[in-house]
Amino acid sequence: MERLFKHVCLVARHSKPQVVESLRTLADHLAAAGITVFVDKESATPAEAGPHLLIERSDMGKLADLVIVLGGDGTMLSIARVLAPYRVPLVGINQGRLGFMTDIPRHEMLEAIDAILAGNFIPENRILLQASLIREDAEIANALAFNDIVFSRGAVGSMIEFEVFIDNQFVYSQRSDGLIVATPTGSTAYSLAAGGPILHPTLQAIALVPICPQSLNNRPIAVNDSCEVEFMLTRGLDARVHFDGQSHCDLMEMDRVLIRRYRNPLRILHPVGYNYYDMLRHKLHWGERLL
Repeated sequence: MERLFKHVCLVARHSKPQVVESLRTLADHLAAAGITVFVDKESATPAEAGPHLLIERSDMGKLADLVIVLGGDGTMLSIARVLAPYRVPLVGINQGRLGFMTDIPRHEMLEAIDAILAGNFIPENRILLQASLIREDAEIANALAFNDIVFSRGAVGSMIEFEVFIDNQFVYSQRSDGLIVATPTGSTAYSLAAGGPILHPTLQAIALVPICPQSLNNRPIAVNDSCEVEFMLTRGLDARVHFDGQSHCDLMEMDRVLIRRYRNPLRILHPVGYNYYDMLRHKLHWGERLL
């Protein structure tokens, strides 16, 4: 069978024996089909990877034309940011966790991957956010986020005060525990828990969701993803900005963070038959019998 992808990199959360076992099973299966298999160095030891070549995570976008993640959404988030500059598609295999983005069950792994390699899949482009931290008119840090960029109070515990601008137009000032700026992908994560809307992944939108605002008049809003969102901290002793909950920067008063849609979308490949609303119904337990 002609394979659409010939160089595949495997990534796994290296914490459970069954995950490493699944990774080795899939690697051997792909290699038997004549595919060049790379294994992320952070996912397996040389003994666990066997004959398959271990590579640095930073190189997978250059060497592979498909990346398969075996794990949960956290692993998908970290790999999404690595692949974003390279336009390499991503596939997620669920290893038993909640997983909004890993939609192939482990027991269907081999059949589903064979179908995807043969070109039978549903592609979906999802946006990322790029943030620049500006202090005294100089950029001191930048980062990507696939789920969300979160501004929060720190260990001191007091609320922070900030102003929000969209395309250089003042929107509001707010006193709260923080603010979530979420992509449609991230709308089912922290944003949802904070009362934000669920956005279909293909929507060209960004959600701004307050975290426990002092004023009950502050409500989530959604803006076009072509907008530039600016956050300016006006008061906060220990404020921080977090990127996908996996990295952060400390903020000082009068710091500004400029948020834009990243130039490249991330391409996710779903198995044939995938339905976003079926996934929501299953993950969020919609439609269960009420007692």
